[in-house]
Amino acid sequence: MFLTGSTTSEWIKIWETFQPQVIEFAKNLLIAVVILLAGRHLIKLLLKLIKKIFVKSKAEAGVTSFVSSLVKVVLYVALLIWVADILGLPTTSFIAILGSAGLTIGLALQGSLSNFAGGVLILIMKPFVIGDFIITGTNEGIVDSIDIFYTKLKTLDNRVIVMPNGALSNSNIINVTREPQRRVDLIVSIAYDANLLEVKQILESIARKSEYLLQDQPIDLYVDKFADNAINIGFRCWAAKENFWLLRCELMEEIKKQVDAGTIDIPYQQIVLHTAEKSEKEGNV
Repeated sequence: MFLTGSTTSEWIKIWETFQPQVIEFAKNLLIAVVILLAGRHLIKLLLKLIKKIFVKSKAEAGVTSFVSSLVKVVLYVALLIWVADILGLPTTSFIAILGSAGLTIGLALQGSLSNFAGGVLILIMKPFVIGDFIITGTNEGIVDSIDIFYTKLKTLDNRVIVMPNGALSNSNIINVTREPQRRVDLIVSIAYDANLLEVKQILESIARKSEYLLQDQPIDLYVDKFADNAINIGFRCWAAKENFWLLRCELMEEIKKQVDAGTIDIPYQQIVLHTAEKSEKEGNV
């Protein structure tokens, strides 16, 4: 069946009518395809860059994967909205629905998002790592694990404390084992009539004999305070962090041995009562 002259002219009129729209759509389609392909390439490059940054910062693999996935979803959603807008598709209502949904989810997961943000900060900034002994508030223990939302501490009596990362990242944290060396601080009370120089020599000798002492670090011995019944001697020396408690306990034990041997006199608190004899009453026979 062949098209008649009238039919052909009708098709030509239709083409002439829609020609601008078709050409405009084709142009927009070409631009959209180019932007889509270029956008995908840029997103891949950006994701590789993010992974390199996390690798250099030695972040946990879980954080790297989660952040990369989140950034990937956000960028692809933005790219698709951009492409749809170029093609002339209605995007205003879609963006409004997406924003409302995001706000609702954000409010519902406010605590979880705070914990997630805190976990990311902890894993990136590294105020502590697994194996560190930390003190925060009334809690203290060895860091057993650092997850996206929670950090677990194992106490010295083998209990496990689960702490939300949001609160932990906003708290004061004392990292006891961050540095390779720790200082042992002791106070030794001696009698006022004790030979100060001799006591210092004995204390230094006790420290020097310990295998846990860092011999290249100074030993500080000084008068700390004149107390009511004794002179307080400050005693400071250094140990590797893993030997801190071993050195401290050994020093305390050796000091006690010196006390028992009588070379160091540690006074006990005493209360002396003075009584006056009653004078004879006047006029007694």
